[in-house]
Amino acid sequence: MEKSVIKFSHCHKDIFCLFVPEECPECGISFSGRRLEEAPISIPNPFSNGHKTPCSFLVAPAQDNPSSNFDGGSDLHTGITDTNGVVYNYTKTGVRKDCQGWEKCLSIPLVQPDMYNLIDQWNQYLDKFSQAPMWDTLWQRFDEETHNCYNYTLMFLNCVLGTQGKRPLTKDSFTQSFVLPRIKRASKYTTLYREITKNHFYIVDSPRKETDEDYSEEEKDGKTKT
Repeated sequence: MEKSVIKFSHCHKDIFCLFVPEECPECGISFSGRRLEEAPISIPNPFSNGHKTPCSFLVAPAQDNPSSNFDGGSDLHTGITDTNGVVYNYTKTGVRKDCQGWEKCLSIPLVQPDMYNLIDQWNQYLDKFSQAPMWDTLWQRFDEETHNCYNYTLMFLNCVLGTQGKRPLTKDSFTQSFVLPRIKRASKYTTLYREITKNHFYIVDSPRKETDEDYSEEEKDGKTKT
């Protein structure tokens, strides 16, 4: 398990690390008996074990992406979990049902915990959908641009939405609203973690906060009056 990334602020710097040191790595001042400018906070890890997130849309590095990057230029693979965490995913050989291999991925839950009727039928929907001729390579071949894992997962999601009388999602809307934000977060987190493991700390300027010292006397008067 990776350690959690911690962020704290001191001497007008945001400092990211895996533990709070005894002294500031920027100025060398001991933290003993001193307060930090901001209390340490834990940066949420964007990755999860897909096999432990049932009824979810998953994004993971493709098999030909050995560095496991989420940098926007590396190949990614998508899948759907059933209620037991088995990952259904479409490949060049057809639909696979993976019980392992998705331990570090991005997960988008598709079902609310109180949607009991949908959860009860989820596996049945997923099995029936996956057995359709369009996912049989004898009927239609895998195509990296027009008939791929993303088409499979999004089409299943829209089929489920259809059973609930809801409008389908377009590829662009789903990607922009749900997938890209998570990929960007994962890319930033991965870069941050690598910098910390290499240099122990990652230090950047804190966003400048407005204080009374930033105003002239006239500006202060104007600020108070408004």
